[in-house]
Amino acid sequence: MGYHVSDANSYLVITGGGVEDVKIVKKAWVWAWQKHAKISISPFDFEITLQAMTIEKLQFSLPAVFTIGPDDKPEALTKYAMLLTGNADGTSAASKSKPTATGRNHVQDIVKGIIEGETRVIVSGMTMEEIFKERQVFKTKVIQNVQSELDQFGLKIYNANVKELQDTQGSEYFKFLSRKAHEGASNQAKVDVANARMIGEIGEAEKRGKTRQEISKIDAQTAVLETQRKSEKAQADAELTTTQTRLNMGINLAQIQATRQAEAKDAELQRDVETKRAEMELERMRATDLVHAKIEKESAQQKADAKFYADTKGADGTLYKQRQDAEAAYFRATKEAEAALFTKTKEAEGIMEMAKAYGHMANVLGGPQGLLQYLMLQNNTYEKLAKANATAIQGLQPKITVWNTGEGGSAPDSGAPIRNLFQSLPPLLSTINDQTGIAPPSWLAQLPGQSSSQAMTATPKTNGTYTKGYEENGAH
Repeated sequence: MGYHVSDANSYLVITGGGVEDVKIVKKAWVWAWQKHAKISISPFDFEITLQAMTIEKLQFSLPAVFTIGPDDKPEALTKYAMLLTGNADGTSAASKSKPTATGRNHVQDIVKGIIEGETRVIVSGMTMEEIFKERQVFKTKVIQNVQSELDQFGLKIYNANVKELQDTQGSEYFKFLSRKAHEGASNQAKVDVANARMIGEIGEAEKRGKTRQEISKIDAQTAVLETQRKSEKAQADAELTTTQTRLNMGINLAQIQATRQAEAKDAELQRDVETKRAEMELERMRATDLVHAKIEKESAQQKADAKFYADTKGADGTLYKQRQDAEAAYFRATKEAEAALFTKTKEAEGIMEMAKAYGHMANVLGGPQGLLQYLMLQNNTYEKLAKANATAIQGLQPKITVWNTGEGGSAPDSGAPIRNLFQSLPPLLSTINDQTGIAPPSWLAQLPGQSSSQAMTATPKTNGTYTKGYEENGAH
């Protein structure tokens, strides 16, 4: 446990409690439940001599030196710390005080395997001539391929130097190639020396002859030139006089022609100006008419578009209102139907519950008859029936006729039944007349106060409410 600080070229690798995987820092507190180690990021030189074969099946030896070290990036350092900071058998090789060097044997073996594999792949697809002529391209390909494999271990190639190609054991390709180049260069040098000597001697002789020829030619040409110069001078003087005269005349003619041409040009320009002015006026008038026509056309188009837009929007508004009204009516009808259905459903449920309650009460009261009597008592049905009966006969005055037939204690009379029948008819007919308004025919009987015209007629009487009353006519 303590506070640890790494060197400038190293990092602290901390594992244990509170750390997920590994933690790589420059300085940190290390607790008792944690382990730490130091890793160095200093690069190291890795020399390798590779045996390879070109696409032409030519074997050669490729010596190279690579400068490799951990990449100073968090992700790369994490990969390096997790994969390479230990022995090949998995045991820890890190020291708490001394940083772990990068160039351990198993790391070198991994790097060597990657370099050999990628280099052989590249060389197998190239000819020997391409390797010689495109040395930089070959080097770039090797570095790129090897770096792409080293990225998974957190390593980086800082520099790579490919040395001269060499023959393998039993092969003398480069030896013969070098001898060929040496012999060719030696023979070419001899030929070049002989050619140079021959060219020098021939050139020297040519230069001496040309020198004498040029001297003679120059002397002759000098004499001819002196004569020609004198003749040319005289001719030049005559031509100068003639030319001067011609030039003076030409100047005068040119002045006259210039004046006439200026006048003609002025007239022509004036005519062109008038023509352009007339054309401009014509174009202006055309443009004015065209603008008016376009304005009228656009105005008519705008009016038509506005009318079409108004009609369209009006139709859309009408359609929208009708659709909204229809939807509102549909919604209202739906809700009313749902409300009615809900009401009927609840009424039916209430009736069902009342029926169930009445069923239970009937079981308690001894059957439906007991329930009916209980309900009639509870609702005062008997009192209501009594009041209804009393109200029904209120105001009625029934006429009761009592008659007596025969005399008790008298002797038996055989004509008594017929006499009794006729004695009962008058009061019976009178009662019927009073109750119904129907009178007996005059041939049968005539009631008191009844004329013959009223016989067999009846005035319907309306039964109202009545009360009990009694009227006695006496005994007959």
